[in-house]
Amino acid sequence: MPANSGNAALVRKLFLTLIFVTLCVVAVFAYFENKPWKVPEEAKLRPNPIQPSASALAAGRAIYMDKCTQCHGQTGKGDGPDAASYYPSPTSLVDANHMNSVMDGEIFYQISEGRKPMPAFKRKLSEEQRWQLVLYVRSFAPAAPASH
Repeated sequence: MPANSGNAALVRKLFLTLIFVTLCVVAVFAYFENKPWKVPEEAKLRPNPIQPSASALAAGRAIYMDKCTQCHGQTGKGDGPDAASYYPSPTSLVDANHMNSVMDGEIFYQISEGRKPMPAFKRKLSEEQRWQLVLYVRSFAPAAPASH
């Protein structure tokens, strides 16, 4: 019987080691995947070539409802049905402080390039569609008051 208890102890040690290594790998991936967005300066400064209009907003809304509501929610609060599954949580698009602190080019870059857990839409949507989506996303938060 001593041989069996030795094997059982070895199996337990290997199992615990495997669990520890798995937790370490998960922690490293979580750390590296959840860093703040790094948007190149030239991308931030890129202006939206699409002027706000009823038709552009309607097109952006249709894209948003199809591609974004699962995570960001129908009203942009970051409370879609899949939102709880993700870390970091989807951004609230109704947060005026945040939305007024980012430029159209940043939003376009984030939509285009994505980062875990947000998918990239560069190959799924045309450039025009992504800019229309920027216009629609902007419509969730009140604009910053104009300074005199």
